[in-house]
Amino acid sequence: MDKLLLQQQVLERLAEDLLQVEQAARTAHETATHEENIAENKYDTLGLEAAYLATGQARRAEAIRQAIAHWRQFRPRPYDASQGIQLGALVCLVDADDKQQQLFLGLHGGSMQLLSGAQLVQVISSDSPLGQAMLGKCEGDELTIQVALTRQQFEVLWVH
Repeated sequence: MDKLLLQQQVLERLAEDLLQVEQAARTAHETATHEENIAENKYDTLGLEAAYLATGQARRAEAIRQAIAHWRQFRPRPYDASQGIQLGALVCLVDADDKQQQLFLGLHGGSMQLLSGAQLVQVISSDSPLGQAMLGKCEGDELTIQVALTRQQFEVLWVH
């Protein structure tokens, strides 16, 4: 799998998300400032609620812009077994039920799924519990994470 193609897919998905969030922010702003939504009494809060929503959407748009800037500057390096798994690694994990999953360890973008050929690749942040557990591990290593009351164990099958 080509990590640069995966990086490009992340950038494309973030650009799509940015367009949607900016449109939502514009719509919320228009609702907040529309003359029909001027409060007539203290219980008439539609304009105020829309203003809060517009502010939240604007913050989300800025966070996406920052993520795009980071992903544009990011250069995934080849896997170095002496350092173990680092940012930009493409990793295949297997769980106790022999279920495999392929992960692309990045800066941001958790819960983003990409297709590489016929393979589904999950983008996870190095700040996530699984991302943190993977850092420094090598092929054949085991890792464990605690999610709520559930303890999950994985083995690193391969790293690119």
